[in-house]
Order: sequence, then structure tokens, then C-alpha cells
Amino acid sequence: MFIDYVSRKDFDRIEYQKLLTTLKENDELVIKSIDRLGRNYDEILEQWQAITKKKKVNITVLDFPLLNTKNSNDNITGKLISDIVLQVLSYVAQFEREQIKQRQMEGIREAKKKGKKFGRPKLVVPNNLPNVIAQYKKKEITLREGADILGVSKSTFHNWIKNS
Repeated sequence: MFIDYVSRKDFDRIEYQKLLTTLKENDELVIKSIDRLGRNYDEILEQWQAITKKKKVNITVLDFPLLNTKNSNDNITGKLISDIVLQVLSYVAQFEREQIKQRQMEGIREAKKKGKKFGRPKLVVPNNLPNVIAQYKKKEITLREGADILGVSKSTFHNWIKNS
């Protein structure tokens, strides 16, 4: 079982890449729904072709059996119907992703209008920073000791030294 814990906006996902290297001819790939595979129309179609045609792996889509390649009949009408359904569902998956992204951006815009600040809050520079930097430069204290005195991380103290 391969589970990605990242967005399915594209196929550059660690677990998906592991899955591809594991699949062999006549294997069966089972997915819950087409949008669990991906959310980019062109890439879904491309990956579907790569898996079913190049690797010769069967795909079973649990919530849409019409797409199941294992049970599909080899007549041209069956293939046409499967291809059309795959294209429609791929379109819907990408459209849904774009809608989510748009709503997210609208929410962020509204939150900013109301004064919501995003990102990490800026640290207040301590009054004793120049003295601690001077001690560090004279090698009276280490970087770690300076950071501890100021109550910040080593990297923050190091950045303050660089910018002083």
C-alpha cells in the first residue's frame, strides 16, 4: 500500500514514484477514486496511459467500475466509453483543485483585509544585542552561548551577527 501525505496536484510525489518502480506487468493498481491518483487533467491521462499501456498494469477504480481496465472488454466501443469517462473525471478532479485554490486565495485576501498577519512573527531585537555580538566577536562567548543569552536560536543569532 502506498499513501502520499502531500497534495496530488502533480505526480512528483515520493510514494507515487515508489509505486511506479514497484509495478510490474499484469499487476493490478487499486485506487479509491480518480482524484486520489491526481488532480491535473493532462497528467492523469498521461500517467493512466503509462501505467496501462507501457507497464501493462491493470487499474481498478473502486468508486467507478466503468474505468476498471481488468474487466474492460476489448471492443472499440468499450474503450471509447472508458476514455471519455476518464477524461471527464480527470477534468472534474483538476477543476475541483482549481476551485479549492481559488477559495483559499479569497479567504486569505479577506483575512488580510481584516488585519490577519501570516507567517512567522518577527522577533523583537533585544537591547543587549550589540553587547552580545561584541562579546562573540572578541571570542569571549560561543555562538551557542550568545544565542542562549539572547533567548534565540543559533541561526537567529548568526543572522543578526551577519546583518550587524
